[in-house]
Parts: sequence; C-alpha cells; structure tokens
Amino acid sequence: MESKDNDKKVKFDIDNGQVFFADEVGIIHNPLKIMLDFRSVTPRIDVRNQDYQPLVLKHNVIMMDPYTAKTFLDIFRQNIANYEKQFGKITKPEALRRMEKKNKKDAKSSGKAGKQEKAPAYLG
Repeated sequence: MESKDNDKKVKFDIDNGQVFFADEVGIIHNPLKIMLDFRSVTPRIDVRNQDYQPLVLKHNVIMMDPYTAKTFLDIFRQNIANYEKQFGKITKPEALRRMEKKNKKDAKSSGKAGKQEKAPAYLG
C-alpha cells in the first residue's frame, strides 16, 4: 500500500499546571461522578488582630467517572505497594501518634471518650 501525504500533523501544547501540596482530601460522589477535593490549609499570622487566626484554604477538585476512579484506585494501590517495596512500610508519623494518645487521655479525663480528634484538621 502506498502512503499518501494526506496525514495530518497535530501540534499541541501541554499546560502542566502548578504543583499543589494537599494537607487534606475529601471524597464525595453522585451517581455519575466521583470527586476528589484536595485541600491545602495554611495558617497565617495577622499581627494587627490577635483575636483570630486567619487560615488560607485552597482547593483543587478532580472529577472522574466511576470507571476512571476505580482504574485510578488500582494504579494508586500498585504505586503505594511499589513505594513500600522500595522505601519501606508507610507508617503514621510519631508526632501524630503522640497527639492521638494525648487526645484520648484528655477525652478520658474530661468524660468525653470517643470524641477525640483522630487527625489534624482545620475545618473538619
């Protein structure tokens, strides 16, 4: 078969976006979409007003159809397994374990057992 010069060439640009560090992630869904809401919460210091601590909250939301989300989950699990194989098991940081232990002790002594914070969160 002969090749003709009718092949179209395509030029495209890639916009890689900005790097985003997420402190928290929320996941919600409806029948058609699964939404990952990545959040970055940064406390700010306002020397003019000491009555409150301002927080800056940034969101990056990723929406996927359920099939793509499930495929993502499979790929993510495999990548975590590869990471742990190469670098060792991922464990909860010692500072977080101490905070949870302290919260549990504080809740017990105040009679509010079961209501301690399990992980740091600024807005829930």
